[in-house]
Amino acid sequence: MRTTERSSTGLDGNIAAALSYFFGLLSGAIFFAVETESRFVKFHAMQSMLVSAAAIVIYITYTIVFMVLWRLPFVGLIAGIFGTLGWALLALGFLGVWLFCMVKAFQGERFKLPYLGEIAEKQVWPSEHV
Repeated sequence: MRTTERSSTGLDGNIAAALSYFFGLLSGAIFFAVETESRFVKFHAMQSMLVSAAAIVIYITYTIVFMVLWRLPFVGLIAGIFGTLGWALLALGFLGVWLFCMVKAFQGERFKLPYLGEIAEKQVWPSEHV
């Protein structure tokens, strides 16, 4: 589903939606709060906030698990070897998701991420979905 609608910010809807991903939680919150007309922009802003929040929670959880494992004998050695690789893979994964969502929004598509997209959709179109 592509959109050609305008945003209440004065930008084209696809540009505003793509920009809502640019600074993650911050830009998503700004566009979600400021946008009054375009549900497309509000959807992408909400999805941006949810993806950012999920990334933060995953990074914090990973760090806590890594720190606990690091202190255990022998397991700490393995955690030290693979810990940095895990951080890099998480960062690349979230970078990929972030870029993919930005491109889809810029193309005017209401692309829904699994689970998070459903939550975002229910926040923006609550009466249309059960």
